[in-house]
Amino acid sequence: MDRVSALDESLKKTLGPATAKVMAEQLDLHTVGDLLHHYPRRYEERGQLTRLADLPLDEDVTVVAQVADSRILKFNGGRGQRLEITLTDGSGRLQLVFFGRGIHKPHKDLLPGSRGMFAGKVSIFNRKLQLAHPTYVPLGTDSGDEAVDSFAGKLIPIYPACKGLESWKITKAVDAVLPRAGEAADPLPPSLREGRGFLTLPEALLKIHRPDTKADVAEARDRLKWDEAFVLQVALARRRHADTQLPAVARKPVAGGLLDAFDAKLPFTLTDGQSAVTREIFADLATEHPMHRLLQGEVGSGKTMVALRAMLSVVDAGGQAAMLAPTEVLAQQHHRSITEMMGELAEGGMLGGPEKATKVVLLTGSMGAAARRHALLDLVTGEAGIVIGTHALIEDKVQFHDLGLVVVDEQHRFGVEQRDALRSKGKQPPHLLVMTATPIPRTVAMTVFGDLETSVLDQLPAGRSPIATHVVPAQDKPHFLARAWERVREEVGKGHQAYVVCPRIGDGEDEPKKKAASKAAEADGDKRPPLAVLDIAKQLTAGPLAGLRTEVLHGRMQPDDKDDVMRRFAAGEVDVLVATTVIEVGVNVPNATAMVIMDADRFGVSQLHQLRGRVGRGSAPGLCLLVSEMPEASPARARLGAVASTLDGFELSRIDLEQRREGDVLGQAQSGVRSSLRVLSVIEDEDVIAAAREEAVDVVAQDPELDAFPELRTALDALLDTEREQYLDKG
Repeated sequence: MDRVSALDESLKKTLGPATAKVMAEQLDLHTVGDLLHHYPRRYEERGQLTRLADLPLDEDVTVVAQVADSRILKFNGGRGQRLEITLTDGSGRLQLVFFGRGIHKPHKDLLPGSRGMFAGKVSIFNRKLQLAHPTYVPLGTDSGDEAVDSFAGKLIPIYPACKGLESWKITKAVDAVLPRAGEAADPLPPSLREGRGFLTLPEALLKIHRPDTKADVAEARDRLKWDEAFVLQVALARRRHADTQLPAVARKPVAGGLLDAFDAKLPFTLTDGQSAVTREIFADLATEHPMHRLLQGEVGSGKTMVALRAMLSVVDAGGQAAMLAPTEVLAQQHHRSITEMMGELAEGGMLGGPEKATKVVLLTGSMGAAARRHALLDLVTGEAGIVIGTHALIEDKVQFHDLGLVVVDEQHRFGVEQRDALRSKGKQPPHLLVMTATPIPRTVAMTVFGDLETSVLDQLPAGRSPIATHVVPAQDKPHFLARAWERVREEVGKGHQAYVVCPRIGDGEDEPKKKAASKAAEADGDKRPPLAVLDIAKQLTAGPLAGLRTEVLHGRMQPDDKDDVMRRFAAGEVDVLVATTVIEVGVNVPNATAMVIMDADRFGVSQLHQLRGRVGRGSAPGLCLLVSEMPEASPARARLGAVASTLDGFELSRIDLEQRREGDVLGQAQSGVRSSLRVLSVIEDEDVIAAAREEAVDVVAQDPELDAFPELRTALDALLDTEREQYLDKG
C-alpha cells in the first residue's frame, strides 16, 4: 500500500459503519488521516498514589487498595441496579459505585480480597467518600511497584467528543488506526525538519495521541503547529508567486495631472503615515504585475484620502478606478465626500469644468433606470475616471473602458466571488487595494491576508479629538442612564449632534429575528430581546430627549429616505440620529460628538470600536457611552470595560480574537470549510507563523510547483481543497 492511500482509507473499513457514521456526521472525520489529526484537547493525569486517609474532595486521584466487600443493590422499584464496592488500604475506606449495564465487568473483576489500582474524581454521597465509575486495573499478587507507578503517572488523552461518541470511545478508535501513523507522508522538507530539530510526523502523531510525559506532548505540539503554519504559508506564498506572473498595465504617476491639481488644493499636509503608505502604493502601481495591497488603518486615519490619491494617479495614467463599498449608505457617503474633496476636479465633461478634471459617478442597485443608463455609458466610454458603487458594480451589464484599479472598502463584508467578479472586468488584471478599519494583528494579517502586502496607517490626522468612553450599568445604576441622556442634551445645547445606536430595527417586520434573539437571550439566561431603533426613538422623543430634532436611520428604509436623513444630519438639521449599525463605517459628520450604544454587550469588541470612531471626528472631544444591563462580574461587562479602557484598535482586536474561535478568524463562514487549524493559534504563535512564512517563501522561490516536495504537495492538497485555496487567493 502506498504512503498516501493508507491514510486516505475510509474509517468505515477500519472502525465499522456505525462508528464511522457518527464520526463523519458529528466530527467531520472520514478517513484514517482525519482521525489521526483529531488531536486530544487536553490530558488528564491520574494523579500520584494517594492514601485513602488523605483523599481530597473534588480532585482526581489514583489509589491502590484491596476490595473489602462487594454488593449489588436494586433501586427504582427493582428496575435499576448499582454495584457498590468498599476498598481499604489500612489507612481508610473508600466506596466505588457503578450503575446499569456497567456493573457486570467490575462485579466479576473486583472480588473481595482482590487488589487493584483505581483512578477517578473523589465525591461525597451519604457522608461517604466515593469514586463513581472509576478507571481501574486489577493487580495480581506479583504486580510490583513498577506497574503501579506506570499506571498512576499515565496521561489520559481527552478528545473533542460528541453525542454518541465519548472521549474514551474515540481513544479506542485512535488505538485502532495509530499503527498507520508510520505511513504518514511528512510535509516538511528534510533539511528544514532536521535544521529545526523537529520530530518526524509519525513520531509526532504517536506522541500527541499516546504521550508518556508532558514533554512528549510539548514536542509533538511544536512539530504539528509547524506543519499547520508552514503548509498554510506555502499556499499563500504560491498565490503571491502566481500573482507576480500575471500581467498588468503599469500606472506610473504623471506630472502636472489631476493628482498634482488636487494636491495643490489640499488645505492640510498629509501625515507621515499617509505619505509613506502612498509611496508604497505608487511603487506597486508602477509595476507590470497587479498590486495586491491591504491598507489597514484606525477609524479616521485618512485611508479614503490615500485611496483617492491612488485613484487620481491611475486616472492620470489613462485608466479608471472603481471603489466597492458594502452598503448604499456608505457608497453614497464616499461619493459625496470624494466629490466634495475634489471640487471642480470632479466636473470632467461638464460645461465650465476645468481641463484637468474627470467624472465621478455613483452606481447602486436602487438608482433609477435613466441615471443608471447614464452612469453605465460614462463607464464604457471612459468619460468617468472614478466610479463608486455597491455590488451593483459587479453585474454583467457593467463594462469599463480601461479598469486600472479596484479599491475594496471594508473587505470583510464581501464574499470571494464578488471581489473576483469586479477584478475580472479589467482587460488585464487591475491593481487591487483592499481597505479595512478593523485593525488586524500581524499574525492574522500573515495568515488570513497572507497573499496581500500590508500597509498600516496608525497616525490620526491633526485636528482629531480624543474620545472618552464609559460603561453605563443601566440595571445596577439606573441614574447613570438618566445622566447619559442629560449629557446628550448638553452636547446638543453646545451646538453639537449625537448618535444613539440599537442592535435591532423593531416593528412587526423583524418578528422572526426578534424571536431568534429572544431564544438566544434566554439561552444566556437573559429574557429580554435586544432593544430596537423604532421603540427607543419613540421613548426618547416622548421622554428624556423631548424637544430635540430626532430622526431614525436603518437598513429597511428606502435608499432615497436614508440618503435624505444622512444629508440633513450632516447639514446639522437633525440633533439626534437613532440608528442601527448602518452608521458603523464611513459615515463622517465632524459635528457629531456623542454616541450612546444601547445593549452594547450585544456587539463585538471590534464593532464597538468601529461605531465609536463615528464621533470625535472634528475639533471637539468625543464621548461614547456603552449602555448595558449585564451584571458587573459577567464576561460581557469585562469586554465593555476593555473597550472603554483603550482607543488602540490593535489591542482591542487581540482581545476580540482571544474571545473567538480560530475558525472565525480564518473566515470559516466565507470559505465554507472547517478551520484547518487544530494546534496552531494565530494569536499566541506569532513566532511560529513568522518563521514558517520565511521558510515557505524560500521553498516556493526555489520550486514554485513543489516538484521536489511531493509530500508537501500532498499535504497542501489535503489541507486546502480548491474552495479554500480560492478563498485564500482573494484574501
